Amino acid sequence: MRVISGSARGTKLDTIESINTRPTLDRVKESFFNIIQKDIEEDSVVLDLFAGSGSIGIEFISRGCKKAYLCDKSYEAINIIKKNLQKTRFTESAIVINKDYKKCLKNLSEENIKFDIIFLDPPYDANIAIDAVKTILSLNLLNETGKIIIETDREERELKGFKELNLNVYDCRKYGRVSLIFLS
Repeated sequence: MRVISGSARGTKLDTIESINTRPTLDRVKESFFNIIQKDIEEDSVVLDLFAGSGSIGIEFISRGCKKAYLCDKSYEAINIIKKNLQKTRFTESAIVINKDYKKCLKNLSEENIKFDIIFLDPPYDANIAIDAVKTILSLNLLNETGKIIIETDREERELKGFKELNLNVYDCRKYGRVSLIFLS
């Protein structure tokens, strides 16, 4: 796994050797960033929830966003994220949070932090993407023009849930068994 573009382009990132995490494939990550590159500005603040190795948050920083929050409840994941941030020299541009997603979102809300882009890549079998989006919306964590992107292998389940929330699904892309769902 590597940083695809920007100031840290080509840097190899460490990953977690575990069956509980699966890094976003480079081809999915590259396509994802091609779609949203125009939304990344130098004052953008992003959240990589369920960050794993931190590759998505690091890619955002490499491409010029101001600050990335990377959250994962796994202590092992947090150690890998910190290593990868040091390797890319992005420690100052990132905030690493070792908490369950609900506690993390609640704390961010209490700090009155708003995000331009939130990327969710929860464990596929956990069925928590819809709950995470509901929590994000109820805590008002998204800027007015903000976007939420979900990586999932259960596209139909997620789309049905988002339809019930009256969210605008403005794009949906499938890459093998993985789908990216773009919400605004």
